[in-house]
Amino acid sequence: MAAADTEKLNNLRSAVSGLTQISDNEKSGFINLVCRYLSGEAQHVEWSKIQTPTDKIVVPYDTLSYVPEDAAQTKSLLDKLVVLKLNGGLGTTMGCTGPKSVIEVRNGLTFLDLIVIQIESLNKKYDTQKIVEKYAGSNIEIHTFNQSQYPRLVVDDFLPLPSKGESGKDGWYPPGHGDVFPSLVNSGKLEALLSQGKEYVFVANSDNLGAVVDLKILNHLIQNKNEYCMEVTPKTLADVKGGTLISYDEKVQLLEIAQVPDQHVNEFKSIEKFKIFNTNNLWVNLNAIKRLVQADALKMEIIPNPKEVNGVKVLQLETAAGAAIKFFDNAIGINVPRSRFLPVKASSDLLLVQSDLYTEKNGYVIRNPARTDPANPSIELGPEFKKVGDFMKRFKSIPSIIELDSLKVSGDVWFGSNVVLKGKVMVAANSGQKLEIPDGVVLQDKEVHDTGDI
Repeated sequence: MAAADTEKLNNLRSAVSGLTQISDNEKSGFINLVCRYLSGEAQHVEWSKIQTPTDKIVVPYDTLSYVPEDAAQTKSLLDKLVVLKLNGGLGTTMGCTGPKSVIEVRNGLTFLDLIVIQIESLNKKYDTQKIVEKYAGSNIEIHTFNQSQYPRLVVDDFLPLPSKGESGKDGWYPPGHGDVFPSLVNSGKLEALLSQGKEYVFVANSDNLGAVVDLKILNHLIQNKNEYCMEVTPKTLADVKGGTLISYDEKVQLLEIAQVPDQHVNEFKSIEKFKIFNTNNLWVNLNAIKRLVQADALKMEIIPNPKEVNGVKVLQLETAAGAAIKFFDNAIGINVPRSRFLPVKASSDLLLVQSDLYTEKNGYVIRNPARTDPANPSIELGPEFKKVGDFMKRFKSIPSIIELDSLKVSGDVWFGSNVVLKGKVMVAANSGQKLEIPDGVVLQDKEVHDTGDI
């Protein structure tokens, strides 16, 4: 490390030691991250060394053994599992003030409601009874813990923003979901789960409605002693920026677009060479997490995230949970059906999952078999629909889209109830005009600019 960087680090260490809002574990985790960043750990990979993983490393889902419908065997599998939902995504892009997981998805149920109902129905079916006082009416034990909070770094002098008078929440940031592993250990939750006989954690984003417990995957990992499994799924043109799994130096590794040399970015985005992408559904052995965190061995690639806070340029250093795959023994990917990746990142996704394209049963969001096309329709909603509140107001009821190929909506558009959309539909209100689609209308392969076009 250069002398100037060493001085920077010493000044930072001294400033961080005076921050009373965070624990010693958070302070040391933050300083370690900055240390690694300043020492300039290589982010790029040697392109010529990349190999396509074999079916042994990225296992096709169809080849997994069938799990017999035996209640005792299933109960013994479920007793080894804990489900961890990453709730950190703030719904700011969708106009929410809190976590996105409290948005209502279907029938008045939020993401969190659906998750709890799923686990409850599993427990009820296989009688894995775990009752805690707090949730007396339920057969589910819910633990919560926070991830670390790190101080934002001021770019100009490399000092923490909170030590320069920014005492509010703007001075801090969550360091990415790679922090889930140390946070599990530091919170004491990992030890508590191990003491209950838990062996694996299934980690997934709370807004991915397809991320449900899968006994075939869990059974495969236990039988084959895989410490880590990443669910991947075939890439479409909509997923070209998503990370992919590669074989590199005889290990399985996540390759993100940020690590790709400029001259190879188009090759990375093609669906010819890199056919799969990371769903961020991860299955990880709890004892392995404990071993690696205690050894400080999880040195995932650092993602520098520059921001501006109240006119001050700051830097956030983050890591991703998927990048940890290379540190675990016998790590694999499983190439799962697309149905296990159903994220709600925008109001257009909300339209899909609230429509007749899906039904909900026991907390599971299931695709309607009446839709023959395996791909979902492509939906583009204008900025008027971006916020959830506006989206809800502009639809009297969600249209039927079972036979829809694509929908593009722009301008001041309002939908009546029981509207049916088929084929390719474009609804673009003329500038400054309100366009109302009447109740019960069927729009098939139409371009609509005013009511005369309906």
